[in-house]
Amino acid sequence: MPSLHTINRWTYRLLRLCMAGVFMYSGVIKLLDVKGFANMVSQYGLVPDPLLASVAIGLPVIELLAGVGLLFEIPGALTAISGMLMMFIFVLWYGVLKNLDIDCGCFSTEELKGQDSLRKALYRDFVMVAVCCYLYLFRFFQHRRGQRLDAGSMFIKIV
Repeated sequence: MPSLHTINRWTYRLLRLCMAGVFMYSGVIKLLDVKGFANMVSQYGLVPDPLLASVAIGLPVIELLAGVGLLFEIPGALTAISGMLMMFIFVLWYGVLKNLDIDCGCFSTEELKGQDSLRKALYRDFVMVAVCCYLYLFRFFQHRRGQRLDAGSMFIKIV
């Protein structure tokens, strides 16, 4: 029977891979339709027009890079993802409070529009923040035990 530590290690890996996949997918989808993503961002009214193109390109690139970083356990990737999630929560919360009837802009330009869409995205982001907390806690306890996280961290140490 597998030990609790083994189960936790596999849970950590699975959650890390899922989070990496979500951010890589999200970044690629947005980069494939930069104009559509820029239109969605502009509907929130939080980004000045001169910065819209930079945000519409830069944010998906950062999402993609952070996802790849988390996939390979590159230091700072989980922090970048956590920071983006906090920013997304703020923006979604703003949209809900303002009763904006728009798409959240999270994964595509074809998502359902409306208040309910923003609320669902907000709840989804809270779940992803909880996953990030689990990943941080696992790393903390692994570090206290003096153990490597997995092959990904070994790869980083070799390179």
